[in-house]
Amino acid sequence: MSATLRNLSLSPNIFSSFTLLLSISSLFLHSCYSSIDEQGQALLAWRDSLNTSTGVLNSWNPFRLQSMQMPLKSLKSLILSSTNLTGAIPKAFGDYLELTLIDLSDNSLSGEIPEEICRLRELQNLSLHTNFLEGAIPSDYRFFRAGGNKNLKGELPQEIGSCANLVVLGLAETSISGSLPSSIGKLKRIQTIAIYTALLSGAIPEEIGDCSELQNLYLYQNSISGPIPRRIGELSKLQSLLLWQNSIVGAIPDELGSCTELTVIDLSDNLLTGSIPRSFGKLLKLEELQLSVNQLTEQSNRHYPRVSFRNLTKLLILSNDLSGFIPPDIGNCTNLYRLRLNGNRLGGTIPSEIGNLKILNFIDLSNNLLVGGIPLSISGCQNLEFLDIHSNGITGSVPDSLPRSLQYVDVSDNRLTGSLAHRIGSLTELTKLNLAKNQLSGEIPAEILSCSKLQLLNLGDNGFSGEIPKELGQIPALEISLNLSCNQFSGKIPSHFSDLNKLGVLDISHNKLEGSLDVLANLQNLVFLNVSFNDFSGELPNTPFFRKLPLSDLASNQGLYIAGGVGTPGVHLGPGGHTRSAMKLLMSVLLSASAVLVLLAIYMLVRARIGSHGLMEDDTWEMTLYQKLEFSVDDIVKNLTSANVIGTGSSGVVYRVILPNGEMIAVKKMWSSEESGAFNSEIQTLGSIRHKNIVRLLGWCSNKNLKLLFYDYLPHGSLSSLLHGAGKGGAEWEARYDVLLDPTLPGGAHLVQWVREHLASKKDPVDILDSKLRGRADPTMHEMLQTLAVSFLCVSTRVDDRPMMKDVVAMLKEIRHVETVRGEPDLSKGVSLTVVRSSPPPARIVDSQGSSNCSFAFSEDSINY
Repeated sequence: MSATLRNLSLSPNIFSSFTLLLSISSLFLHSCYSSIDEQGQALLAWRDSLNTSTGVLNSWNPFRLQSMQMPLKSLKSLILSSTNLTGAIPKAFGDYLELTLIDLSDNSLSGEIPEEICRLRELQNLSLHTNFLEGAIPSDYRFFRAGGNKNLKGELPQEIGSCANLVVLGLAETSISGSLPSSIGKLKRIQTIAIYTALLSGAIPEEIGDCSELQNLYLYQNSISGPIPRRIGELSKLQSLLLWQNSIVGAIPDELGSCTELTVIDLSDNLLTGSIPRSFGKLLKLEELQLSVNQLTEQSNRHYPRVSFRNLTKLLILSNDLSGFIPPDIGNCTNLYRLRLNGNRLGGTIPSEIGNLKILNFIDLSNNLLVGGIPLSISGCQNLEFLDIHSNGITGSVPDSLPRSLQYVDVSDNRLTGSLAHRIGSLTELTKLNLAKNQLSGEIPAEILSCSKLQLLNLGDNGFSGEIPKELGQIPALEISLNLSCNQFSGKIPSHFSDLNKLGVLDISHNKLEGSLDVLANLQNLVFLNVSFNDFSGELPNTPFFRKLPLSDLASNQGLYIAGGVGTPGVHLGPGGHTRSAMKLLMSVLLSASAVLVLLAIYMLVRARIGSHGLMEDDTWEMTLYQKLEFSVDDIVKNLTSANVIGTGSSGVVYRVILPNGEMIAVKKMWSSEESGAFNSEIQTLGSIRHKNIVRLLGWCSNKNLKLLFYDYLPHGSLSSLLHGAGKGGAEWEARYDVLLDPTLPGGAHLVQWVREHLASKKDPVDILDSKLRGRADPTMHEMLQTLAVSFLCVSTRVDDRPMMKDVVAMLKEIRHVETVRGEPDLSKGVSLTVVRSSPPPARIVDSQGSSNCSFAFSEDSINY
């Protein structure tokens, strides 16, 4: 038995059974106690000092541990990960000088990292990640992995350079600040530096080029500035370079092309300028190149490196200022799965060689200066599901031979001519088709009925003529939008349109249609209808929806009239009647709105005065700040005036407050001092979240009369003002796609209710997600949408509709990565929000994360550093 215990201290793998040893029946251990040596008896005694009443380790006695220093002096490995430990890390660990491995990860440890651990000169692996540690980092250590401790603060010390044996430095998702010290170049054995989603600033030091063994550099989601160091080209073993979402400036160094082992480069969402280095052509192992959302330019084709990327799977350079042409050599990238070059100034034609990309799934070339036709060779892209080339100068006709795998097609805002071919019916997987703003003509072919999965169809602003085919009303999935406006359609609305009971948006304005609107009376899910500028006649359907319909959406229909609902019975909506009715309605609305605004202003002024008065009466305040801020309660109170109101919501009113040092913050004053539930919920939720895309809670204060919350001030207004607008109308859909959803909607709006209303109005579900997630790997997007669907089953308004927990678990288990060649459509365009059973995952799945407007994958080793 004593020999066995000695072996436990020699091997990390064997010693991992230590936690099992601690839970062995005390009866068995007692029977063998006499045959165990001094060190084994010490381990058993320590085991007895732990609280195991619940069956798991959940506390320890550091004083008891200190008394065992001598018996445990030869301990080499200590693994207590995922054992529910609480409390502080014992300082006594610093006395076990032979320790080479300590793993206390994935527990609930709190307090600071003891300096005494720095005595362990033999320590090679210290894993403290996923705990609740706080304070500064010790100035000397040999191996450090403490990611996921959000309260771990301070800067990386210069002494880090003395950790000559350091292999992994993992401080991801912490509050580590400052810049990377130049001494980091002394880490000759370092293989992975993972300090992402933290508070790093300053430039990356040139000395990083001395880290000759470095393979993975993960510094994304920080505030790093300055240029990419040229000496990074000396890292001959570098495989992954992830620097996205920082403030890096300057050009991409040519020297980066010397890192020939690179497989992933993501420099997205920075301030990079200049051209793409020609030296990138030497990166023969490159699989993902993502340079989106920068200020990159191209002057001529000779600068394009894309000639030998046979391993490239993702090429994303959207939202830059690239010019020149798409090189024909793109056809050599035979492993390319995702191509996004939208939002640039690319000219020329779409190269026919693109048809060589047999596994290409996603093409987005929209918002460029492309000309010529859609190449017929595109039919060779046998797995293509997403095709977006809108807002270019594309000419010619819509090809007959589009890939049958297509699910999303947007060729709007081009110069396409001709008719829509009968073979459109072969696209049986199509869910969204947008042909608007072209010069198409002729009739809509009846074969479109074969597109039975079609949810959105936009043919607006073309030259289509003839009668609207009845087949459109027979497409069972048509539930999002149907736009036939600004064409030359004539005749009556087909009777089959009454079957479109799931349709949310219908626009048939600016045509030559006639007859009555009765066929539309029973479309219960309509949220938008425009029938203006036609020749409709008869009485308007007397339904709640039609009674609330704006008169502008009914305008210029000479024979159409309203009876028994809105306006005066028998008033025609011709030129004269429409004007008189509209004026009466407008005056009523203006008078009502004015009265409401006056009453609201008086109400807010009275509440503000009462709140300020009550606040001054009681000087007993409780205050907590999560950031270092210099102000007093009086500095806040005197600014809570009606002139500083920037928003209101269900839980309170929000003010803009300028602190004495000139800094600006937002302050929410809860409507009632009794609203402790909403107040505490917001503190607990936002106080535990640290993310660049979520408004920061800076602190709070309260007395018996008032409850105040302090936030970062958002200078660009609230989500509500962006969506609904402060003036005429709201944001265009393009702007809505760019909305960055804040889980604490400005003005205090209720998140669940907002999302519920969004889905109920048949708007695109992906508008709910953070715009920074656009372009994530398709499997990741699929999982997010499916998880969202499950979550809204759980918050259903009807109790009977909410699933049991076992059902929730079952549904979540059903959510799997979809096959990589059968991904969902792009986030920026939307997908159906349904819970589905997807195909089983492939044998090897790489964890995926997303950068701004692009996607990338990295190995499991980069998670939770």
